Amino acid sequence: MKLFDSHLHLTDDAFAEIRGETIARARAAGVVGMVSVASNAEDGRAALQLAKAHEGVWATAGLHPHEAHGFSPEQLSSLRALAVDPGVVAIGETGLDFYYDNSPRAQQEASFEAQLVLASETGLPVVVHSRAADVEMIGFVRAFEGRVLGVLHCFSGGRALLEAGLAAGWYVSFSGIVTFKKFQDDDLVRRVPADRLLIETDSPYLAPVPQRGKRNEPSFVGHTCSAVAAIREEEPGEIARLTLENACRFYGVEVAE
Repeated sequence: MKLFDSHLHLTDDAFAEIRGETIARARAAGVVGMVSVASNAEDGRAALQLAKAHEGVWATAGLHPHEAHGFSPEQLSSLRALAVDPGVVAIGETGLDFYYDNSPRAQQEASFEAQLVLASETGLPVVVHSRAADVEMIGFVRAFEGRVLGVLHCFSGGRALLEAGLAAGWYVSFSGIVTFKKFQDDDLVRRVPADRLLIETDSPYLAPVPQRGKRNEPSFVGHTCSAVAAIREEEPGEIARLTLENACRFYGVEVAE
């Protein structure tokens, strides 16, 4: 079974001494593709170095909403410079996080809008983080409909946001959260069309059951695949096939046979 981890953070300090072996374990688990998502320009440069060193690994260039307090024309220029490299396959992670509010909301919105514009100018898709900001996010999705292709990553929003994203042609990605006992949004998982569904680890965070309490890593993405398959009453192999094809289409990449 071939798998694609559509969103993880290989540059995180949790992998500082074990990046090579983490990638090797993922390969052994059938993971043929993974996208290391950036939180700022420096992180994007590090992710790009990893992408150049490992086949089947790609990078993004973006400023996370937690980092939006540092948004500036210089930051945007750095992201633009990264975006022209073929190893960079998306803009992001960007978006809105009104749960933690680690950055002022006005700055989050300004940073997000600027990165949506950058995505439209470069033709790259955008990786979107949204937490406790459904109403505002729906406004941005609709404003950029037809201009930007996006993915609502690690989806934890409500039905209205899901429907707005799908109406705009966006993809929806589910993480290990779908394996948690408290997860109660099976209907949302089932509502995503087969050609718009993605899976991810968001590692090193959100380790899935039965790996709870451990550092998450891309080799665990199969657990999310199995949980999504169970919710949708499909075979894990079929979900793996679909999400692999979808990830390659969304990011514009090809994996080795």
